[in-house]
Amino acid sequence: MAKCYVTGKTTSFGNKRSHALNASRRTWKANLQTVRIKDENGNVKRVKISAKALKKLELERV
Repeated sequence: MAKCYVTGKTTSFGNKRSHALNASRRTWKANLQTVRIKDENGNVKRVKISAKALKKLELERV
């Protein structure tokens, strides 16, 4: 399962509810984007980051 490098977000599970309140299982997937960043040693690393974390953080992208 894919996981955000920064926040740790993964797929969420729950129920889809109809108007009659019938429950069927469904998933919500995080909006993960693959980006290349520089780590603390200056090495280029390819990681998956959620779109929300990508907007909030100032990461040095390559």
